[in-house]
Amino acid sequence: MKRLVIALLVLVGVLLAVDYGAAAAAESAVSKQMRQQLGLADDPSVRINGFPFLTQAISGDYSSVDITADRIRIGQLQDVQVRSQLRDVQAPLSELLGSGPRTLRVQNAEGTLRISADDLARLSGVDKLQIQNIDEQALQQAVKDGGDTSLASIDPDSAARLVGTTRVLGQDMQVSVIAVLQLSGRQIQVVPRDIRVGQPGSATPQALPPPVQTALRAMFTVQLDPGKLPLNVTATRLRARDGTLEISGFATGLVLGTDATTPAR
Repeated sequence: MKRLVIALLVLVGVLLAVDYGAAAAAESAVSKQMRQQLGLADDPSVRINGFPFLTQAISGDYSSVDITADRIRIGQLQDVQVRSQLRDVQAPLSELLGSGPRTLRVQNAEGTLRISADDLARLSGVDKLQIQNIDEQALQQAVKDGGDTSLASIDPDSAARLVGTTRVLGQDMQVSVIAVLQLSGRQIQVVPRDIRVGQPGSATPQALPPPVQTALRAMFTVQLDPGKLPLNVTATRLRARDGTLEISGFATGLVLGTDATTPAR
């Protein structure tokens, strides 16, 4: 019995190693394919989800594939994260691991670009910039603290709080801005709606002369076109997420590889 248990454990270990090795080889092949498809300088990180891998490989149907590329330069931006989430992917294993052309058929895909706070700081000239989420309670509190009543009607999902340090009245001060995030095609617009000096949520924010307000509003107003989303996904949403500005959208019926007609960029 002891020998049988040991033999079974060894067999399980071998099967796991084979499954892991096959998955790694397939991920490497997809990575090289996506590097060419997305026009990247380096191979992106690829993860084929689901276990065991070989069960999916035999059928050629993969439930989901996640692709991530970091620190991508796009126009004025130097630190963009590009992500693609592919769902219901069809790719024969022989073609995927072979040396010849590869084609991936994707039923659904989500593409995202994440613009870092550092990139936004370079564009605005604000030091130590942070991109923070804001909720309905914070918007209502801003009104109570002297903000315009229209702040309460802002959709928190399309807004952000920007906090950074800049020169105000001859001194380096922390500035807190509530901004609306607008997406028109690929064009991103960050529109300040409330500007205060001091910590966010302070009970007595420092009042600023109108010329200073105007200068800060111009500084925190950002307009840019970050380029196409991965896989020519149509952008549908702009939001603050995980300390970044995230643009995302969806696409269906994609063909990637030798049968594809248009690269992502």
